[in-house]
Amino acid sequence: MSALRTRIAGLVVDFGLPEGSGRQLRALLEAVERDPAAPTTVTDPARGVEVHVADSLDGLRAPTVRAARWIADLGAGAGFPGLVLAAALPAAQLHLVDSVGKKCAFIRQAAALAGLTNVEVVHARAEDWPEGTERHDVVTARAVAPLSVLVEYAAPLLALDGHLVAWEGRARRHRGGRRGGGGGGDGPRACREDRRPAAYRRRAPPPVRVREGRRDSRRVPPPGGNGPQTADLRRRVRPEARGSGS
Repeated sequence: MSALRTRIAGLVVDFGLPEGSGRQLRALLEAVERDPAAPTTVTDPARGVEVHVADSLDGLRAPTVRAARWIADLGAGAGFPGLVLAAALPAAQLHLVDSVGKKCAFIRQAAALAGLTNVEVVHARAEDWPEGTERHDVVTARAVAPLSVLVEYAAPLLALDGHLVAWEGRARRHRGGRRGGGGGGDGPRACREDRRPAAYRRRAPPPVRVREGRRDSRRVPPPGGNGPQTADLRRRVRPEARGSGS
C-alpha cells in the first residue's frame, strides 16, 4: 500500500468515516493533481492529503458539523472543506458557494469524479443567494475573511440556532488579516465554531454590529493541540429591530 493510501486509510479510521469515503478522498486529490486549472497551488497529493483532506476533516471535531444535514461552504475555491465533508457525511446536503465561474466548474468536475451525489455548486456571492436563506444547520468557511465579516455573510443562510464553523491559520489568527482563497495554505489551522443565537429573529433586519462574546470553556484538541474552538457570538441590533418580526 502506498504512503498516500496508508495516510487516507488512517484518516478514515481516525474520523470514523463511512465505507467508500477513502476512494472518494483519493479521487479528489487526483482531480486536483491532474487538472492544470485547479484553483489551488497545492496539487501534489502527498501535500494535498494534509493541506486539503486532513485539514478539512478537522471540522468533524465539532459535533454540530457531524450532526448537520444542510451545510453551506462559502468561498469554496477548490472545494475544500466542502467536498471532503460531503464524502465524510453522505447523509448531508452540501452547497458549495463561490462567485468565480472557473472555480465552480472545477468543483463540479471534482465532485463528479469522486461520485459525490450530495453536492450542489452555487455560482453566486453568499449575499446574492436568496435561495439559501435560513436553510442551513452549518455554514463553513476556510481562509475566506475575518470572522466578523464571515458572520455577516453566514447569518442569513443559517437556520435558527445554526452554526458558523471557520478554519483559521495560525498566522492569520494572530494578525487578524486575510489569507488566500479556498485552495488552502501551509501550516496547522484551528477551527472555530460560532452559534447563531435564537434572539436573531427570522424577519428582523440583519445585525448592524457584531462583537465576539466570551469564549466557551469547551475545547476538543486534535493531535498536535490545535483543535476546534467553540465561541459564543452575541449580536446587537437596532432597538426597532427587537420589536419586529415574529
